[in-house]
Amino acid sequence: MGLLPEFGNLFFTLGAFIVALSIIVAVHEYGHYIVGRWSGIHAEVFSLGFGPVLFSRVDKRGTRWQFALLPFGGYVKFLGDANAASSAADDAVMAGLDKREQRHTMHGAPLWARAATIFAGPAFNFIFSIIIFSAFIALKGLPAEEPRVGALLPMPGQVELMSGDLITAIDGEPVEDLRSYYAVADALEPAQNVTYSVERAGQPMEVTGPHPLPARAAGIALQSAARDAGMQTGDVVLSVDEAPVYAFTQLPPMVNAADGETVALRIWRMGEELDVDLTPRRTDLPLPEGGFETRWLIGLQSGTFFEHPMRSVSVVESVPMAVEEIGNIISRSISGLYHMVTGAISTCNLSGPVGIATTSGEMAADGLDSFIWFIAVLSTAVGLLNLFPIPILDGGHLVFHAYEAVVGRPPSEKILGAFMTVGLVLLGMLMLFALGNDLLC
Repeated sequence: MGLLPEFGNLFFTLGAFIVALSIIVAVHEYGHYIVGRWSGIHAEVFSLGFGPVLFSRVDKRGTRWQFALLPFGGYVKFLGDANAASSAADDAVMAGLDKREQRHTMHGAPLWARAATIFAGPAFNFIFSIIIFSAFIALKGLPAEEPRVGALLPMPGQVELMSGDLITAIDGEPVEDLRSYYAVADALEPAQNVTYSVERAGQPMEVTGPHPLPARAAGIALQSAARDAGMQTGDVVLSVDEAPVYAFTQLPPMVNAADGETVALRIWRMGEELDVDLTPRRTDLPLPEGGFETRWLIGLQSGTFFEHPMRSVSVVESVPMAVEEIGNIISRSISGLYHMVTGAISTCNLSGPVGIATTSGEMAADGLDSFIWFIAVLSTAVGLLNLFPIPILDGGHLVFHAYEAVVGRPPSEKILGAFMTVGLVLLGMLMLFALGNDLLC
């Protein structure tokens, strides 16, 4: 009976991974398909998955849409392609087509049409991510600038603040907006109780509450020591190795001081006190100014003891924010790869299929919002990966097209075949290396 939950978790994780991957692959391949169609290139097959076909139908344009048995990828096969990667022409098929018909093949179309069709896959991944990010921002809004108390969150001890209070000072330090709230909170000494100056129904008063940044878990990081130990969002850390904790700012130095040894946490959870032992993990953190810093972490995310009122955000405002989010993901990814190659950070930061599947399951378990956001992040990563100048990936094809644009002719079939083989080997080695990280790191 004890194995049933494990099998349930395995199937849930695998299912979440397949759903996330299928959506991202469908978006990517649809980009190739639709831009190819707009460019006059005929798609013979649009497949989600590889191997034996489970279901298929042919549309009025003659394209066969199909689901295949192995749901770990997909492809679009255009007229005249010898394979799903469009890396070579089927000479027999091409010989049977006249010049007008060859214009509708990937290998007989103008260079601009071929390049646009190839680039469309990653581009659609980015567009898909922009749509999701901007929709989230527009629908959920952003925290209002004024430091007003929204709904109070469960906390131990005395909390005299009320929903609707406007915070004007903390322990005598003036607070003008949300930015200054966090600045004062970061500089404030840890204390069990703090005095807040507030306006309530237009009347100024002083009330008592916890530290403005209490040791409360506003979130639990994925694949972290805290998550593995069963900690939950809303848990409040009362002590670390019997030393009392009143503010979140106390946790990082306490965890770092343990130097990787197990720490004993006393936590408060909805009126009940629990003991949790966990072992911090050495983690490479990106710095705002660039580069990375290695620290011991347990995976708790900080926050306040109340919800912030939200302000509405227009689509016009949310789209640039979504583009900025994608830019940040791409920048961090490239920086991380560079620092791994140069040895500045551990190569264990590179996740393989097992790590991505595990993250898919954890995000799905956290809720639909988290899962959809993760799909957008992963879609951005897939778009970026496909633009790498590795033969067999879209970026490799674009390099060949750039060569053709400069030289005036495409590389020979022999050279293309050799590069494709090298690309396949490189990609296989990268996948095996990442899989090794999943299993050994």
